[in-house]
Formats: sequence, structure tokens, C-alpha cells
Amino acid sequence: MQASILIVSKNRKAELEFTLKVLERYLDLTIHEVLVFLDGCYDNSERLRIQFDWVKWVVSEKSIGASAARQQLYPKAQGKFLIGLDDDAHPLNANFIMKTVCVFEMYPNAGIIAFQEIKGVFDSDYEALEKVDIKVEEYYTNEFIGCGFAIRKDVYLTTKGFPVWIDIYGEESCVSMEVLANGYDMIYSNTVKVNHRVNISDRKLNGQNYFRFGKQLKNTTYYYLVYYPFPLVKILKLYQHNFRKYAIMDRIYFKVFLKTIFEVMKGTPSVMKYRSPVDKKVLKKLKGLHGLKY
Repeated sequence: MQASILIVSKNRKAELEFTLKVLERYLDLTIHEVLVFLDGCYDNSERLRIQFDWVKWVVSEKSIGASAARQQLYPKAQGKFLIGLDDDAHPLNANFIMKTVCVFEMYPNAGIIAFQEIKGVFDSDYEALEKVDIKVEEYYTNEFIGCGFAIRKDVYLTTKGFPVWIDIYGEESCVSMEVLANGYDMIYSNTVKVNHRVNISDRKLNGQNYFRFGKQLKNTTYYYLVYYPFPLVKILKLYQHNFRKYAIMDRIYFKVFLKTIFEVMKGTPSVMKYRSPVDKKVLKKLKGLHGLKY
């Protein structure tokens, strides 16, 4: 098996169906596979199992969170290359697997390839592609995003996998840290493009920014506690920044900020069981690498 495409979905039946229809057109299922984890869905997403019987389905009656779902799903993949997509993201290149393999061959020490993310809801893939420069851009990076990336299976197996101590938002940073700590590189390449079909305006109206703020604040705290030799200064700076930029400016952000502090205090003893500080050289390398362009 050359490549495995892995998707975690929760209550987004229509988005998942769209993505699977795109993949069905692009994939040679004699050498590739698709695995989908349904994370406690109650929107009849399970009915898609009949429509897409070529997909390998994993169903959890109870929601366990995106990161824990990936932790369970990824070891089941048989492919040499594991390609992660969000349920509302699809590749814009019909030959996206071939392009991914080419990038890995060009960078033999690469453990992860971060794809180019094109956000927005478009009438066609052609419209989405018109939003970006066609000039090839590749560089060493310090992160990837879950809506579109590839990781070599042998590299993934050298890590602890996606963390079970994070539910959603921030799990990619943990895998990134462990991949770098194990001596591998991460490459950003815009030769593989994915359309992340998110409507930013709707997200704001639905209050998703507040939800994301709380999750990222909590999970970044845990990230520092697990991986940094001396995390206290980083955590204090994190809270100072978020208080000044968000909490002090917005009543709802302020409530989420206070709630998150209590959640962190309650959850820290459990998270400390996973503490595994990396070498300072890894942190120095991480700091010197470029982030992704959003």
C-alpha cells in the first residue's frame, strides 16, 4: 500500500461526503486506501458507510476528541505515506499523492510535508487555485496543520503519536516537536494544495473563535508543560499575551480566559504524567525554522 488518507469527522456529514466524492475520483484504490474515524457523530454520518463502502470506517459512539481519534486511527493505516485531511478539506491536485511522494524523494530526511492551505468556499476548484501564486515554494518549517499534510509511516511510529492529553487544536505541534526531536525535518510545499472549505464569517457568528481561543490557550499550556525543560516563563508570557490581546478587550474572551485557568489547574496533574522534555538544541532548531504562511 503506497498511501493512506486519514480523516476524523464529527457531525459534518455533508462536508465529509463532499471530500470522499473528490477522493473517489482521484484515487487508485488498488494501491491507496481511505480511513475515516466518526467521532461520536449524531447527524447520521454513519449512513455514508453504505454509500462509500470502499472506505475503512472506525466508529466511536462517544466523542473522544480529534487528537485521540487520530491516535486510534493512524496505527490502522497500511500505507507507506499517511496523508491527513480534515473532513472539510480536499486536495486540489488530482495527482496529489504523486506530488507528495516526489517531495519526500527530494528531501530524504523529511518526516512531514505540510501542504498549502487555501481557505474559503468557492464555486469551483479553479476559482480556489486562482487565489494563489503558481510559483513553486518549498522550505523547512516548524509546523504543519491537520487539514492537509503527509507523514511517513516509519517516522510516525518513532513518535508517541497524536497526544491523548489534547482534545482538539494543538495536537499538530506535539507531533511536530517529536518529529524534530527524532532528527527528521518538516517541509512546506505548495506543490500540493488543499481547499479548506471554511467560511470565516460564519465561524465568527457561531462563536467558534471563542471556542478555539480557550482550547488553544489550554493546550498550549500543556504543550509547554510536556515538552519544555523549564516551561514556567513560556506559560507566563502566553497568559500575559492572551490577556492583553483578547481577555481585556472582550467580555466573552475574559470569561473564557478565567475558565481556562481553572481547567488548566484541574488538568495539569494528569498531563504531567506525559512530561517528556526535549533537548534545548531541538527548541533552538524549532525557533530558527519558518512558520507556515496563512
